[in-house]
Amino acid sequence: MEPETLPAPRVRATSLGAFLRSNTKWLLTAVALIAAAGAIAVSAHQPTATPSHTPAGAVNVGAVVGPGCTLLPQETPPPGTSFEFGTNFAKHCVHYSEILSGGPIKDGIPAIDAPKIVTVGAADAWLRPVEPVISFQVGGDARAYPIQILIWHEVVNDTVGGVPVTVTFCPLCNTAIAFERTVNGRVLDFGTTGRLRFSNLVMYDRQTESWWQQALGLAIAGEYTGTQLVARPAAIIAWSEFKAAHPDGRVLSRDTGFNRPYGQNPYQGYDNINSSPFLYQGPPLPGTLKPLARILAVTVGGSAVAYPFDTLGTMRVVNDTVGGTSIVVFWTPGTASPLDGPTTSNGRDVGSAIAFASALNGQQLTFTFDGAHFVDAQTGSQWDGLGRAVGGKLARQALTPVTSAVNAFWFAWISFQPATRVYHG
Repeated sequence: MEPETLPAPRVRATSLGAFLRSNTKWLLTAVALIAAAGAIAVSAHQPTATPSHTPAGAVNVGAVVGPGCTLLPQETPPPGTSFEFGTNFAKHCVHYSEILSGGPIKDGIPAIDAPKIVTVGAADAWLRPVEPVISFQVGGDARAYPIQILIWHEVVNDTVGGVPVTVTFCPLCNTAIAFERTVNGRVLDFGTTGRLRFSNLVMYDRQTESWWQQALGLAIAGEYTGTQLVARPAAIIAWSEFKAAHPDGRVLSRDTGFNRPYGQNPYQGYDNINSSPFLYQGPPLPGTLKPLARILAVTVGGSAVAYPFDTLGTMRVVNDTVGGTSIVVFWTPGTASPLDGPTTSNGRDVGSAIAFASALNGQQLTFTFDGAHFVDAQTGSQWDGLGRAVGGKLARQALTPVTSAVNAFWFAWISFQPATRVYHG
């Protein structure tokens, strides 16, 4: 392998045949890099975890221990895991046959544990206006986590506004989700298992080595099985949107302590709408949408609705009711797909979508788009795509983001939430 060549953190493609034809060199180097560079880098830059080695003990098979989580009889753990993890694999609520190796070993995709933060001005030197970032805020502490970094690490353990959080991104599912990482008064640190379930990232916490499904924020194996992490609002938006809204915000630095070609896209062409998700082995997918169709999934009061980006791009604004709560979804152009072109900033424009509660100060608002701004019919105020009133009677006020609104590919959402309604306009 040439010194300057680095493989993808997970080798993926929309078509195995096409991938073999176009990425032979990456395939030949992947195994060596995963075993050597990945493991060495992790041991050099991450704190050593002390596995819990929880004894199997008695498991109350059939007990419901969480939302959609019922303890199952003991099964053989996924291959190789007993050598890597001290997880109590006797306690689990998913079948281990559903969990596949994604290629890397435990922590072969290294989480960022001590993130360095830079100013918006400093980050502007290496972020393009259309480049996607995960926007996350607690109180007055607004931060951007560039996808060009998260695509190589998938997990960042951080503290924002005094709240310990983990900001996660699964490239195969296009899911960016932020969770509080305090469970029963204990702050957890998360890493990557190197395993997938329904092509979705399976994380683990270093304190008990329980396994967690990223799409659900749910512990599916180990001591914490059935425990649900608390989600916080996070959105994928363009860098230009973030820096305009938060000129004093802070940004995850590329100085991570790891040698990765930040800015390059190791999943080039993965989000082709006519392709199939790689390594997906899960429930049959309904034909309502194509598997790799982009959606904004909104869950309120136990009800879930998927808003296809194709529909949102045409309508620009959607007023709807989910779980008895009135919401509005704003779509704005100008955000590049990080999974399309050779770099995370030159993919096609897929736009960004954010859902908000449409009531403000006890007043129910309904919205239209006038070609330049979103406008509420009740006061005539103008709003931007981040839910901020930029003109009119309600100027300087802001809508409340829906906590459980997730960017995702259709397959990655519907495989976990089969009762989801699709909004067709």
